[in-house]
Amino acid sequence: MPSAAQLPVILYHYDASPVSRKVRHILTIKKIPHFTVEVPMTHPRPDLADRLGVKYRLVPVLAIGNDVYCDSSLIASVLERNFTPAEGFGTIFPKRKGGGTADTGMIKALAMSYADRALGALGSLTLPYHKFKQDFLDDRSDWFGAKVDPQAIMANQPVVVSTLSSHLALIEEQLSDGREWLMDTETPGLADISVHYIWDWMLSFRPLRYIKNELLDDAKFPATLAWISRMSAYIAKENAAYNSVLDNLSGERAAELITSSMSADINAVSFDAVEASRLKVKLRDVVSVAPTDNGKVPTVGKLVALNKEEVVIETVGFSGKPVHCHFPRLYYSVRAEEPVAKL
Repeated sequence: MPSAAQLPVILYHYDASPVSRKVRHILTIKKIPHFTVEVPMTHPRPDLADRLGVKYRLVPVLAIGNDVYCDSSLIASVLERNFTPAEGFGTIFPKRKGGGTADTGMIKALAMSYADRALGALGSLTLPYHKFKQDFLDDRSDWFGAKVDPQAIMANQPVVVSTLSSHLALIEEQLSDGREWLMDTETPGLADISVHYIWDWMLSFRPLRYIKNELLDDAKFPATLAWISRMSAYIAKENAAYNSVLDNLSGERAAELITSSMSADINAVSFDAVEASRLKVKLRDVVSVAPTDNGKVPTVGKLVALNKEEVVIETVGFSGKPVHCHFPRLYYSVRAEEPVAKL
């Protein structure tokens, strides 16, 4: 079986996506060579849905050989698992200064729950929805599962900004002892990447630059603003020293590489019969997997692995060649599909 470093790594993303920014920063810090595929900002995304059978509504998606990973929290864990410092790659779980290992469990929880969902949801509500075209509003209404009302969102933005200021106060408190990185680590890690990317996106995305004037006050949050600048400079330096992007591929070429590759990771995910019984599914059942918070479009395939961290199903695109599609367990549902009645 090949190692992950011997297989093509392919990131499906679009530039304006804040969570894509997070995964790009992880790939930069870990120094992982990879290809990219630019996908549309709105649905449909045939390069994923049709070519790979991955109906997942959100972006980014990352493939390593024949394994396709959905959700940035799982992508982070998988990249650390398959591209280790012992093999010459960087780490997103550095040791604490003065000794001691990283608090990996709580850092993962912070990344997926606090950063991606609490901060990320607030960040999305700072967008100027009243300036967007109807097709974008319709797409985001489908994503949220409720009609987007641009005027109501704009009217509520002062409350959103106020709530963001409370989050800034928490970050300022965390940095108040003069530490360099959020978890007092030797180098920045997943906690820094996961909290930073949201503020970095709001500062760099042109329609959101009003945030800098209304919210980011040097007098109130000096340590936090210094940390944001320090983190941005670190990523820029790493990217300049090691440009990890190999090429931008067409969706057709990316699908060819994925479906013709082997898996380096499927054996890392066992089948937990106890967890499967709790979910009322069995190995090789046809199941659907979907997010439980938003973008609730199910991906359907045969169940091939399941443990407490992830679930893996086999999906098939129009090439007829299967791929292994991985999802996190947290914030995702796994349900058996009803068999189609034969006439």
